[in-house]
Amino acid sequence: MSRPLAKPLPAAPLFGYPKYWAECYGTAPFLPMSRAEMDELGWDSCDIIIVCGDAYVDHPSFGMAVMGRFLESQGFRVGIIAQPDWRSADAFKALGKPNLFFGVSAGNMDSMINRYTADLKVRNDDAYTPAGEPGKRPDRAVTVYSQRCKEAYKDVPVVLGGIEASLRRIAQYDYWSDEVRRSVLVDSTADILLYGNAERAIAEVAHQLAQGRPIGDLLDIRGTAVMRSAVPGGWTEIDSSRIDWPKHIDAHTNPYEFDEGKNEDCSKSGAASSEQEEPQEQAVRIIPMPLQGRSVWEMDKTCIRLPSFEKVSKDAVLYSHASRVLHQESNPHNARVLVQKHGNRELWVNPPPIPLETPELDGVFALPYQRRPHPAYGEAKIPAYEMIKTSVNIMRGCFGGCTFCSITEHEGRVIQSRSEESVLREIEEIRDKVPGFTGSISDLGGPTANMYHLNCKDPIIHANCRRLSCVFPTICKNLVTDHSPTTQLYRKARQIKGVKRIAIASGLRYDLAVRDPEYVKELVTHHVGGYLKIAPEHSEEGTLNRMMKPGMDTYYSFKRMFDKFSKEAGKEQYLIPYFIAAHPGCEDNDMLNLSLWLKKNKFRVDQVQTFYPSPMSLATAMYHSEQDPLHKLSYKGRKLYIPRKPEQRRLQKAFLRYHDPKNWAFLRQSLKDMRREDLIGDGPNQLVPADDRGRGGYGGFSPAIGAQGRTAGDARRAAASRRGRGGNSSGVGNKSGAGNKNGGGKKTRRGR
Repeated sequence: MSRPLAKPLPAAPLFGYPKYWAECYGTAPFLPMSRAEMDELGWDSCDIIIVCGDAYVDHPSFGMAVMGRFLESQGFRVGIIAQPDWRSADAFKALGKPNLFFGVSAGNMDSMINRYTADLKVRNDDAYTPAGEPGKRPDRAVTVYSQRCKEAYKDVPVVLGGIEASLRRIAQYDYWSDEVRRSVLVDSTADILLYGNAERAIAEVAHQLAQGRPIGDLLDIRGTAVMRSAVPGGWTEIDSSRIDWPKHIDAHTNPYEFDEGKNEDCSKSGAASSEQEEPQEQAVRIIPMPLQGRSVWEMDKTCIRLPSFEKVSKDAVLYSHASRVLHQESNPHNARVLVQKHGNRELWVNPPPIPLETPELDGVFALPYQRRPHPAYGEAKIPAYEMIKTSVNIMRGCFGGCTFCSITEHEGRVIQSRSEESVLREIEEIRDKVPGFTGSISDLGGPTANMYHLNCKDPIIHANCRRLSCVFPTICKNLVTDHSPTTQLYRKARQIKGVKRIAIASGLRYDLAVRDPEYVKELVTHHVGGYLKIAPEHSEEGTLNRMMKPGMDTYYSFKRMFDKFSKEAGKEQYLIPYFIAAHPGCEDNDMLNLSLWLKKNKFRVDQVQTFYPSPMSLATAMYHSEQDPLHKLSYKGRKLYIPRKPEQRRLQKAFLRYHDPKNWAFLRQSLKDMRREDLIGDGPNQLVPADDRGRGGYGGFSPAIGAQGRTAGDARRAAASRRGRGGNSSGVGNKSGAGNKNGGGKKTRRGR
């Protein structure tokens, strides 16, 4: 039975709300962090207080600044409690009782990824803290902060947001405890959770609370998750709580539905007329998942039932199934409500927010940011700010769909681009406002370098699409791949007075770039300073398919273009490839083949990544369940090889660093165990020498990849707020779309 096509959904203008009365106080130089600052502004109280795990940097790459400044533009008085001492509720009373709500975020990164490496070792620094000092936020910061807010003022609503809340909105596998945890909304005792780019949701929540509506009544706002007692009457529930349905299922009559035609005589014989009877609540219509294609329902009154927390916590295959369903319901224009039972209550996840239009995104970036840390930090350096202070975000979102990456779960697959004028204006602001500006813009990009203004050619096709990626297994024929808006932006940016150089540090989707040679030429000729980072991630087809990454043929095509245009420009330039070890489905032989590819191409990779199972990603579902949620799941399905044990992860990582003498003894023994003794020796086709005597290990390789000597995650984690996530409003007080610092689950701008 066919259903009508979905149409692109409209949204209320982001800046169209009537201003709250407190707009009369004007714009704060910095959002206040103390009562003294509030007194200077003439405030007796804050309407909204944002509690965040990062230091307060008033910059559009930091979530608390974006959400705070946006709420200020709506007329609210917004205070900041940054990195509070969570050991008591006292620090959460520093600004007094907020009139409307607390907004709680862990910061630009998930607090667990911020503190622990992929090997579960404690990090010795924190890029979002003055002087990089570690230990300034608790583990599972969203939960701890929320509970402390409730302890400080139990009657004040708590609104969760940011990357940590966003990626933990449903029951999720937790790598650090090796178990499935409940939705963070349940554990935190908060009132509502905002996920994804949250300007629309936060505006609606703030204005409705300001009008006196109780927080418990805000049940249907897009981009939010709430707890309910039951599915409302009159709704259709598609039951997707299991995968082992009988082979043949017939539609059964709902015994709670009342058919007036079939019960005409009965209705006439009743003692009371229908006019006299109280109206009865409509029943919930339940459709088994296999029958949903043969049924018709109202999109705005349909929900999908996921397996309960109790089931997914005990059944890894059902967990993987729930992950698959969540990712299929990610298109804002056709996504349905998701329902997941936690105990005797229902977690209710509303569809994703409608993406911002270009003028709305321009408005967010035009807010009065000071573009520097709060003066309370004095001369202390905040590493993440130092890395992004001269970089510019030009867009949000990513339609790549890489399974190890959390951008899509957080920012979504719809590309939201700023106007050319907005971007150029920000470059001029950097030139005029940033102390010590030398004329160099460190990056012009986003989650990727080259998805600016790339979207589906047909809004109707887009509104009905459920593809997990627009570029895998092949680039969709409906995707616009014309890079000319980006090329023109580069050219105009270079002409700005006082700008000497513009680097492109965001990750490049080279499978898209090869579709536009003019763009590649522009990039290589003017914006590559000797090295260009790209992310093949692997060389072997099976592993690449699990990652949803393109094959190596595309890499070779791009490399030919890169070398050609570098030569024409008279430049000696190199590609720096990134690779992931220990990805789900990657076997030891796959890593061996990758190491042979690296040696053949004379790469020595110092920036090594090990897969990091970030909450809610598809690759994390693979890691936990040993099954592939990219395909229909079955209890009888073939299990994936998961490099889970420390020695397995160590081996795969060692293959990436086959040239390091520290790994030779381990690799020699491993090759013997794999019956590949033929690869031990000094021949050109052999991987490691037969002994360590007199070996330097680093000779004979051309480009010095990763000369900084740090892991890829360590080298880039300080830029997490800026890369791809930066500039987006990731819930309350978080601008990061990724949040992962080290390993494959991380969200950097590498073009994942």
